[in-house]
Amino acid sequence: MLTNAPTFDQLYRLFPDSPDRPEASEIVAEEVPEPYHRLLVHTHHMTVTVEEFYRSPVDVQVLNCRRNGNEYARKILLTLKDDNRKVVQFGLVRINLGVCPEPVRNAIIEGKTPLGRILIQHNMLRRIEPVAFLKLTLCPTMSEWFQMPPGSETYGRVGVIYTGDRPVIEVLEILAPILGEPRG
Repeated sequence: MLTNAPTFDQLYRLFPDSPDRPEASEIVAEEVPEPYHRLLVHTHHMTVTVEEFYRSPVDVQVLNCRRNGNEYARKILLTLKDDNRKVVQFGLVRINLGVCPEPVRNAIIEGKTPLGRILIQHNMLRRIEPVAFLKLTLCPTMSEWFQMPPGSETYGRVGVIYTGDRPVIEVLEILAPILGEPRG
C-alpha cells in the first residue's frame, strides 16, 4: 500500500538482499550542496531536471521489476542518450497501476520510457512532493554503474507523486556523483 511518507528502507525492502544498496543518512534540504541542491530540492520530475542539467535526453534501463496486482515496483538506471550511455541516476519506484489510465500502465510496464516522460506525455495530473533528502556512500555495485570509486559520496531524495490528493508513486532517486558542471 502506498503512503505519503515512504522511507529509503521501505523502498529498498521491495527488493530484499539488493547488492546495490548504498549507505544513506537523511539530511535537511539546506545541507544538500550544489549542484545537487538544484537537482533535488524542487517539485519537478527528475527526468526533466536531469535532462536539462546534462543537456541531453535520457533513456531508462530497467534492472529489476516485480508486480503484485496493481502494485508495480522497479529499479532503474537513467542513462544519457548522447554520452556513451553514461549512467546519471538510479531510481527505485513503487507505483499504484490501478490509478493509471491503461496507456500509462502499458508504457510503464513496457519499461522503455522514463516514468516522468510517460506522465508528462499522457498529461497525467501530478504533484511531486519530496519527503526526504539523502547523503549516500556508494557500494561497489552502484559505484560501478556510476564509474566512480566505491565509497564515493552523492545525494538523493525520496518523494511521492500524487494525482489529486492520492499518492500514486513512491520514488527513491539517487544521482551519480557530479565532478563538474556538464559542458554544452
